[in-house]
This record gives sequence, structure tokens and C-alpha cells, in this order.
Amino acid sequence: MKRPLLILFFLLNALVFASAQDFPFGVVTTEEMNMKNYAKDTSAHAVVLQEFGKSSINIGSDDNLKQFYEYHVKIKIFDAKAFNKGTVKIMLYSNDKNDAYEDVSNIKGVTYYKDDNGFTQKAELEDKKVYPVKENKYWASHKFAMPGLRDGCIIEYKYRVESFRWYKLRSWEFQDDIPKLYSEYEVHIPAFFNFNASIKGYLKLTKNTSSVESTCFEARGAKADCSLINYGMADIPAFKEDDYMTSPKNFLSAINFELVDWQSPYDGSKHKETKEWRDIDYSLKTEPNFGGQLKRKGLLKDKVAAIIAGKPDDMAKAKAIYQYWQKWFKWDGFWSIYSESISKAIDKHSGDIADINLSLATALSTAGLNTEVVLLSTRENGALNTLYPVIGDFDYVVAKVNIGDQTYLLDATDPLLPFGVLPFKCLNDKGRVFSLDKPSYFMDMSLPQREKSSYILDVTLQDDGKLKGTLTNYSTGYEAYKRRVAIKKFNSIDEYVENLNGKLPKWKFTKSEVRNLDSLDMPVVEQYDVEIKVYDKLGETNKATFSPYYIHRMTTNPFKLNERSFPIDMGMASEDRYAITVHLPAGYMVDTPPQTMAISIPNNGGKYISSYEPGDNSFSFVYLTQFNKSVYGTEEFPSIKEFYNKIIQSQKTEMVLKKK
Repeated sequence: MKRPLLILFFLLNALVFASAQDFPFGVVTTEEMNMKNYAKDTSAHAVVLQEFGKSSINIGSDDNLKQFYEYHVKIKIFDAKAFNKGTVKIMLYSNDKNDAYEDVSNIKGVTYYKDDNGFTQKAELEDKKVYPVKENKYWASHKFAMPGLRDGCIIEYKYRVESFRWYKLRSWEFQDDIPKLYSEYEVHIPAFFNFNASIKGYLKLTKNTSSVESTCFEARGAKADCSLINYGMADIPAFKEDDYMTSPKNFLSAINFELVDWQSPYDGSKHKETKEWRDIDYSLKTEPNFGGQLKRKGLLKDKVAAIIAGKPDDMAKAKAIYQYWQKWFKWDGFWSIYSESISKAIDKHSGDIADINLSLATALSTAGLNTEVVLLSTRENGALNTLYPVIGDFDYVVAKVNIGDQTYLLDATDPLLPFGVLPFKCLNDKGRVFSLDKPSYFMDMSLPQREKSSYILDVTLQDDGKLKGTLTNYSTGYEAYKRRVAIKKFNSIDEYVENLNGKLPKWKFTKSEVRNLDSLDMPVVEQYDVEIKVYDKLGETNKATFSPYYIHRMTTNPFKLNERSFPIDMGMASEDRYAITVHLPAGYMVDTPPQTMAISIPNNGGKYISSYEPGDNSFSFVYLTQFNKSVYGTEEFPSIKEFYNKIIQSQKTEMVLKKK
């Protein structure tokens, strides 16, 4: 949940409220050194003792506006499972093309530990142990590992970042994957600048004070007071992740800032930043690297005409263009919503997300198809801010083609994606639909695509204790895409099958066939001759236990939390069906059949069914798990967790075979 807090800059002439200061560096107490665990969470492997951050906007040494960010933290590490907290990576924006970069300085670090005699010692971080790394064309980092880590130690480090991105005031995450005793963030904002702040998460601030610093800012003779705000939070529990969730940043208790408007301290000009969607629409439409690329139909006219020649209808045209684009381009691994030039990308047969999908949208439009684009935020990037437009929230763009009364979303960056199917990373809350001639609007990214698998195992139990027969697997929808990705990682089907043999030591695949691997709109069909070792020798006893759950037996509940404060987001609906038919050797019969059951999730959320059918010296057993929704609310969590518990319990039971 987010609630906007408008930061108002009142210029008070008299009152100056003293702010909280950063805690001293290099000071540890006996109590801190002697801590054996954190009383409020004894399962924690580490705890943040103190954390302080400060951001301010001021003039840099180059006479340009800068943001200055300072960070300081002290962490108690109880055991080796938290040694990762001693490896630090400071990310810095670094764009080679326009010489725009951030600098880090004043890096200091020290580790405190007890020697064999119980005396506190310290190991200081050496400057030469800090390594600058160029991550990619947009980002660099400084990395270091704290020295002397051991159980019970305390690490402390601090640094300062100078950034040209004064307009992008640093966010602050109070919550992390370890608990914190106290965390505080201090911001200094000159009266020239007005920001919106939004607090996210369910934890409440224990400190929220504001005051005025007199004449804290001066640029070329222009002076201003500053708004000084302190946000603090005490006794912060660790944020514990669970399966089936989107980015933790959607749920961590944090504070984010968005520039509303500002006045230039140099010439007094006024600028509005936070705008209505119609302003964003106009900006994107006139942006050369976005709307400008969507208008380049003339560039693609001849190419598109050749692709769609002889295609009888809009669907055939759309599929032809999409498939051509998938084969023409190779994704370079970079994400962007802006394309510098779709022409250059086409010539190179390579490009980033925007190069490929904006040019795809332009090609579809050139073919006369009703086409739009969808700006979205991927699951890892976090949910969109729907309170006010924030163009920086978007990190991905796909094409949207409307044929008849149906809508199809297309991403041509992956040659294995079927027409109308998006990668899992894109299935995140909402997207913003944009076109050159209509207002933009939000659309739900919970799409109708599904993943479905069906396994059919038909085997005969041999006297030597082995099951021999065939396994057929049908993968449909997104499951077929995942299967193609898994198979294509290998040089051949034989290598893929060899890998399966390595993962399943009791299984032996003696013959294999894979169909429809390159027919993206068809199910992937895998058929194997199999041998499964069940018993060393069947006839040694009159009775033998047997489990029919030979494929994907569920043994662990994916949900570990007792309470969950965020939704269960599976991305899409799913169905898994397993059918096993066992032909028994002569003289054997089923003495105790397997347990059958039917469990459902409330409000038609899903179901689990298992059924047993006896045959003539054989039996068939089917079990099916179905989830009908992509997202389940927090109130549904107890039901779904119990749903899994019941499935796990039912699959523990075994049937009994005996000699007649």
C-alpha cells in the first residue's frame, strides 16, 4: 500500500530544527560484541545494529547540480550463513556514450572480532581491495569484501556517491532480508525543488520529522533554505521471501521520491516534471527514440510487402511478420523502452528490447494492422506506480496487435515464443498501452495464457522388479515453450535424454522421440521407452508396497511462512495431469489400493483429484493439480497452503501388492 506525502517547503525565518546525526564510525560496545543472537528473531543469522543514509542536492565542484548520497551501516554477523553481508557491491550509473557517470569516494570498512583470548581486534578494509568493475554499457560498480569474517564478528562500512542525477532522489529501503535495530534516512532538499514522497509497505515509521535549514544552498548568487526531513524506523523485522511472488521491492517497507516541479537556481525558469498521462503521451509521441521510430513506416514498406504477399487475412499477415522478426533479430541482452535507430538494428540483425519490439510494431502497422505498443515493468523491476505517471517505472516494451475482437501481445526477442505468448517476466500487474493517435490506458497483464502438462506412463511390472513400458509427455501453452527452451540448450535430443538419465538414477530411457519441437503453435510431444527400477527382486516376499507417484511427486510445501502479507502470484493458470497404468505379473493383485481424494480451493480457485481404477490384472491411477487463477490474494494464502499440505500427505500413502 502506498500513501503520498507532499513535501512542502515552508521558508521559516527563525526556527531551525536540529537533525539527527550519523552515528560515529569505529565504535563498538561490549554488549554488541557479546551478542549471541537477536532476541526478537533468534533464527536470524545477522542483524543490522545501526544504519544511516543521507541525500542532499547541492552544487558540485564542476558548478553543476549534483546529488550527494552517504551510506553508513554496522552489522552483527552471528554465523557463516550471513557472511554474504560482507560482500558489498556499489552500483553506479555510467553511460559511456554521453560521458554521464556517478562517482563513489570515502569508502571505509572495518571488521571487529574476538581473538582466541577474548579480546576485540579489528581488520580494516584496504583501498587496494576495492575493485572497480564495468558491468555493461550503462552501469559500473565498486566491489569489496570485508576482511576477517568469522562467527560473532561485526562489520561496518560507509561510502559517499556523487551523482549528476540530482532529479532522481535516492530511495531508501528500511527492510531487508535480515532484521534491523534501527534505520534512518535524512534528506536535504533546497526550496528550488519539490518532490513527492511515497511510503510503501505495512510497517510504520517511528520517526518522521521536518525542519528548515537556513541558507543551506547557494548557486551563482541564488540562495535558498532547505527542507530537512528525517525518516526513521526501529525494530524492523526481516522480510522473508516465499515462492510465487513478484519483486520483493513491491512489498519491502521503503520510501521513494518523485520530482514534481523545480525552479532553476541559475536563470529562475520553472519546470513541471510530474505530469498527467496526456503529457506523457505527448512526450512519447514526439520522442525521436520512441514515437519517432513508430512513424518510420516508409523504412519497412518494401520489406513488409514481401513478407505478407499472398497472406489471406490479418492473422496470417501478423503471424508472418512476427515469425520473420523472430528469425531476423538476435536480442543483445539489453532492456530498454527507447530505440536509438530501428534502421541500424535491422541492418545489424541485432538489438535491444526496444529495437526489436518497436520495429515489430512499426512493421505490423505498415501492414495495415491495428497496432499499439505496451510499456510495462517486469516482475523483477517491480509494480507500476498508478497514483501518478512515472516513466522511469517502465523497463520493457512489447507490441500489441488487435485482430477482430481479439488482442495479441507479441515479443519477438525470443525465437521460441509462440505468437501471442509473452515471457513469464512480463506477467506483472499492469501495462500501459500507447499508440500514436489515441490516449494511453492501463491493461491487466494477467493474460489468458496457461501452462499445461500431461504425462502418460504405461508400464508392466516385471519379475526382476523393474517397470518397463512407455512414457508420453504432452506440453501445451507456456509449458511447451519451457520444454523447448530446456531441450534447445543441448546440441541434440540424445544429449537431452542423457541429461534426463543423469537426473533420474532409477530411470533408464532406452528409446526417445520428440515431436513438434520447431512447430511453436503445437504441443511438444516426448515419447520414451523406459525402465524403472522398483524392487531388487519382486518375488522375495508375498507382499510389496508400491507408490503410483512416479512423476513429480510432491514432498515439500512451497509456502514456508506462517503468515503472508503479499499475494501469491503464479503468473498464469496451470494444469498438471499424471496418468499411470500398471500391468501386474501373473499371480499378483492389488491388496490395498492407493488413496483417492478430491480437494478444492475456495471460490473455484483450483482443485486436486486422484482416482483409482482396477483392471484385468492391472490398474490405472490418475492425479491432477489445477490452478484456475494467476494471482491469489493474501486472504487466500491459508487455504492454498493447506491445499498443498493435503496433497503432500495424500502422496505419502502407498498401495500394497500381494501374491494371489
